[in-house]
Amino acid sequence: MQDYIMCFLIGVCTILMTLSFITDSMPKRMRFSLFSMSLASILLLMANKLAYFYDGSLTLPGSVLAKICKFLAYGLFLVIIYFFNQYLRELFTREEKMDAVPKSLGYIDLFLFAGMLTLIISQFTGFYYYYDDTNTYIRAKWYFVSYLFPQIAIFCQLIVIIWHHKKLNKRLFVPIILFIIIPMVAGIVQFFVHGVFLTSIFIVAMTALLYFFSVFDTNKIVKNAHQREIDFLLEEQEHKKQLISQTVAALAEAIDAKDKYTNGHSRRVAEYSVKIAERAGKDKVDLEKLYLIGLLHDVGKIGIPDAIINKEGRLTNEEYAIIKTHPSIGREILSKISLSPELGVGASFHHERYDGKGYPFGLKGEEIPEFARIIAVADTYDAMASKRSYRDILPKEKIRSELKNGIGTQFDPRFASIMIEILDEET
Repeated sequence: MQDYIMCFLIGVCTILMTLSFITDSMPKRMRFSLFSMSLASILLLMANKLAYFYDGSLTLPGSVLAKICKFLAYGLFLVIIYFFNQYLRELFTREEKMDAVPKSLGYIDLFLFAGMLTLIISQFTGFYYYYDDTNTYIRAKWYFVSYLFPQIAIFCQLIVIIWHHKKLNKRLFVPIILFIIIPMVAGIVQFFVHGVFLTSIFIVAMTALLYFFSVFDTNKIVKNAHQREIDFLLEEQEHKKQLISQTVAALAEAIDAKDKYTNGHSRRVAEYSVKIAERAGKDKVDLEKLYLIGLLHDVGKIGIPDAIINKEGRLTNEEYAIIKTHPSIGREILSKISLSPELGVGASFHHERYDGKGYPFGLKGEEIPEFARIIAVADTYDAMASKRSYRDILPKEKIRSELKNGIGTQFDPRFASIMIEILDEET
């Protein structure tokens, strides 16, 4: 049973080593620590098994392998704890709440180096263990010291974790505690038994557990970071949208201010355009675009002399010819906004007629952009429903009659019909 567990854990650690190379979301040092722990875990299991297998072998290769593997079995346990210590250092470095990595982790490194040095010395003095004439492994008088180094190091790590637990990620706290406590308990049991590799098995199992929780934690951090980035971008996008809307609205007010009779005209045209489009089944995005386009439909009037715009009475043919240039002026102004080329649709085409007799291009029917066809209806309605220098507000029935007569000639039938519905519903 023990052999099956060891083979399974070796396979798991091999997979973890492979995954360490492709888990780019995890910090490099943390990834290296987990990779080293997985590699050391594989070697630890193999060393324990080979040391046990060649124990008592009288052949030269068997004798050498038994001694080398037994040394590795002791040393690799210290190596795993050392790289776990590096993992903790990186973990504390990553946490924003930490001012600095606890100095005690550095002292644990020194203590583990001392344990490795003592292990090397014991190979020549038999301080921990020795092999008798039959090449059989025998624990020496000071064998327990070999357990003190890893146990004390793990205990110190436990103290550090408990002391700083409020500053650590809660998702990793439990697996870290398990990594420390379970091998510690297994080490105590291992001291009293022979032939069962409890410490090795549990330290390897906890390494695998720690790796999986580390990947889960890192993925959670990356996901949260991506979400924060998305939220930031959405916030920036919304801010830019508001900035554009406010700028366009201010420009529309500046345009309307040129004519004392048309104050608020651009805003009303934009609002009626949205009402028409909404009843025509347009989505929210289209409605937002149409509102801005409607606000700017008369931007070309910036280039028309105030004397013509504010003239009392009807215009002369020459003055009307100048007024008719405002779509071209508007198109030229808005063409400079390359990021939103659709803003010029209303300014360029809102005086085109459905029958092709409009200006400036004489477009006909579906040749006229849809938004411009909607704005043309809203613009004409508001012009009739507003007081002008040359006339008062037209009666509701007169407005309705003009809209109805313009269906299929001046206006797109669909949008003119919707405008009539809206007119009929208004008081």
